[in-house]
Amino acid sequence: MLNIFLKGEKGTRLRFMGMLLSAMLVLLSVFTLTQKGLNFGLDFTGGYLTEFTTSQSVELKELQSFIAKNHNGEFELTAQGNSHFQLREAPSASTTANSLDWQSAVTQNDDINAQVLSSAYIGSQVGDELFDQGCLAMFAAMIAVMIYLAVRFEWRLAVGSVVALVHDLILVLGLFSLLQIEFNLTVLASLLAIIGYSLNDSIIVGDRVRELLRVQSNNVLSPATIINNAIKSTLTRTLITSGTTLATVASVWLLAGAPLQGFAIALFTGIVVGTFSSICIAATLPELLGLSAKNYEVKVDAHTQTLLDMP
Repeated sequence: MLNIFLKGEKGTRLRFMGMLLSAMLVLLSVFTLTQKGLNFGLDFTGGYLTEFTTSQSVELKELQSFIAKNHNGEFELTAQGNSHFQLREAPSASTTANSLDWQSAVTQNDDINAQVLSSAYIGSQVGDELFDQGCLAMFAAMIAVMIYLAVRFEWRLAVGSVVALVHDLILVLGLFSLLQIEFNLTVLASLLAIIGYSLNDSIIVGDRVRELLRVQSNNVLSPATIINNAIKSTLTRTLITSGTTLATVASVWLLAGAPLQGFAIALFTGIVVGTFSSICIAATLPELLGLSAKNYEVKVDAHTQTLLDMP
């Protein structure tokens, strides 16, 4: 059924419209990142992280207002359940006096009757080191991917795969910036997983495009038709793989709880945009760069051609 939309000029038009949409989303993501930035978690910023439960359900806004009366610095309160809360304090606000004041207030109040489960401090120096090492790992993975693509594909297909990969990472970061979802080490790990998944999708489509271009070395079909045929032949496999993976990630998102929520959101978004970019960018950009069957013709020198022409 979906293959019908990839036939002829309609399929080509849809691919180019998708590429235009991707470009707009990338610009929006970059703008959001420059204006709002990322909401770095305690893994990177440092500070106190305190988890506590209440004896009965309490509205988040009411509890936040109550704690603000007994807390002199900045803090962020999030609900992990009906009666399970997590309070994050910035390094400048996470003093012993502040912690004791608000903790005493919530534990001694009869309406709240809170019980502190854990309280941990993460130094900002450790957070900076983790962030630097994580970015270095992601940069190393990107370099390895570029080298691999340069060896495996003709340069136009390689460029399309790299652009699709960068597109996926920017959109995921843009979503986290727009919604101000906490960016921690598990989210950074999910970005490394997205690199591998996006690369896998792009390579499958690129391999099929290359095979069909070699078969059509007589230039009977146009590059656009060949690319449409390549996408059609891999579309079912791509949708099945993406669908089963999304079902698994959605289960983690819904059932694993708050600690893995950011990881699941990033991976879910990365799989969706990765599948989209493998069609609209990795396969379409090479066409704009002039990819054709001539790029895969076997070139022979004049002497060899003379020998081939001899009876």
